[in-house]
Amino acid sequence: MTADETLYERLGGREAIRAVVDDFYARLLADDELGPFFADTDMESLKEHQTDYLCEAAGGPAEYTGPDIRTAHLHVPFTEALLDRSIEHLLASLDEFDVTGEDREAVVGAITTHADDLLATADENE
Repeated sequence: MTADETLYERLGGREAIRAVVDDFYARLLADDELGPFFADTDMESLKEHQTDYLCEAAGGPAEYTGPDIRTAHLHVPFTEALLDRSIEHLLASLDEFDVTGEDREAVVGAITTHADDLLATADENE
């Protein structure tokens, strides 16, 4: 690893990030509480958007052009427990691909930075 290497490069580029995204969504879909939220979702499009988002957040060449985080999750009445459960699945996926230390924290941080927007969806679903 060199000092000027981006997180995107350290993670292995788009293909490696997509592999983590695929694993993450497999875990979410298999989860009894979270899986049903994806019943009517175009999973390929969702995975592409998530990959673009993480690639951009990691300093890669992709640009996220999907909906803003709150709008994209209006159908999910997130609670802190569901958000924590989602993060646990993300951590397990990162573990699966040996993403550790600061890189792991940076990927999780790219998601948790939107925690307030995600949790606000619960209020909008009441």
